[in-house]
Amino acid sequence: MAKVLIIDDDRSIGDIMSQLVNQMGHDAVCAYTLKAGLDEVLSNLYDVVLLDLHLPDGSGLEILPQIRRTPSAPEVIIITGFGDKESAEIAIKSGAWDYIQKTDSPQKITLPLNRVLQYRASLRKIQQIPVALKRQNIIGDSHRLAACLDAVAQAAGTDANILITGETGTGKEIFARALYANSRLTDNKFVVVDCAALPETLIESSLFGHEKGAFTGADRTDDGLIKQADGGTLFLDEVGELSLKIQKTFLRVLQERRYRRVGGKKEITSNFRLISATNKDLDRMVKSGRFRKDLLYRLKTISIELPPLREHLEDIKPLAVHYIMKICDKYGMETKGFSADFIDVLQTYTWPGNVRELINVLEETITAAAQEAILFSQHLSAYIRIHAATALMEPRSKPPDMDSACGETNGLAGVSKYRVFRETVLADQEKQYFKDLMRAARGDIQKACRLSGLSRSGLYAILKRFNLSSPVRPSD
Repeated sequence: MAKVLIIDDDRSIGDIMSQLVNQMGHDAVCAYTLKAGLDEVLSNLYDVVLLDLHLPDGSGLEILPQIRRTPSAPEVIIITGFGDKESAEIAIKSGAWDYIQKTDSPQKITLPLNRVLQYRASLRKIQQIPVALKRQNIIGDSHRLAACLDAVAQAAGTDANILITGETGTGKEIFARALYANSRLTDNKFVVVDCAALPETLIESSLFGHEKGAFTGADRTDDGLIKQADGGTLFLDEVGELSLKIQKTFLRVLQERRYRRVGGKKEITSNFRLISATNKDLDRMVKSGRFRKDLLYRLKTISIELPPLREHLEDIKPLAVHYIMKICDKYGMETKGFSADFIDVLQTYTWPGNVRELINVLEETITAAAQEAILFSQHLSAYIRIHAATALMEPRSKPPDMDSACGETNGLAGVSKYRVFRETVLADQEKQYFKDLMRAARGDIQKACRLSGLSRSGLYAILKRFNLSSPVRPSD
């Protein structure tokens, strides 16, 4: 017997939906506002949520991602009296199972509900089979991370192409190696191709190989990385950096597993399992003509999206414990302890460079603390402590557009405009972070890259976006 939550302000619709659910042999609970619905799904475990779009205290689309992130991760079916293509697209992209109209027949409503419940039942059977997952240095036990590990466990048992997405520093290669370690191909090769690091002139010969004499400097025949991955796993890191020409050639390789070396006439075969990763929005690149739609479909038979560190801050403590031990061992030191305020400050920070930045900060802090046995917050870089101090301060005056950004302040009346407010605040904090970063690095780009975990090109792009392209001197 499944549990279904119905969030709709129309009590008559709630009664009808409850009756349909009960007739199917399941339990139904009704909530009549977004707040009541969110409280309910946070307090109890549900399999499915039937969610209305238009409620008195906001839009159902606003809380859809929150519902999907709750402990039971219920599937969400949108039910609306006024459907439109735009909201349907947003709902599906936000994780909704289906999008149906209240005017549909009972059969059209119960059909997707039956299907989603069958899917949930099959998931439970899979989860009951004990799987000793090799985590490959994936540290943390938050709900967001657990969902990613579940995806790894399910995907590792297939030969499907997998696309891992996430911001820079979230651990895409670590997850790719975990997929490889848990697959049936774990005894075969794992070949890494860093698409961002290879010059355009070399990437074709690096991937496909070349014949002797194919170009100046080709003094011998080279098999190429695709052939090296034959029988194993090919990992294309930063796949969004591939040119359209290489994308077209690689699409044929994926379709037929056949290709020619540069300068060669004979076709070569290579049977490999493909894992790709990117920090770019490939869907947006498809719309702008910078990435092939047919290749994207081939890459993401299964997709795994890694959360930024700021969305699972509860994992900072286990991450700190793991990497403090690892770094101390690297430098031949006794493992250092840390105070509660050390973790508190780390959890206040927004980590634009994600786990990679955290590792760099811990290494810098440990080396700076020298022979001290305990790490305190004052051992951290100034820009992190400044962020922690200012994050807790009350603003001196209300920004002039606060009312327009937030709308009404009673209840959740302003929730539909919260995203605008949040993005504005985050943008301001992000700009301040990079000012503080460049001050801490004293204008040294190489040091700033090491502290933030960002690449040189990535850092330059962000500095340019915030009009900070010139190094910020300590006196600024």
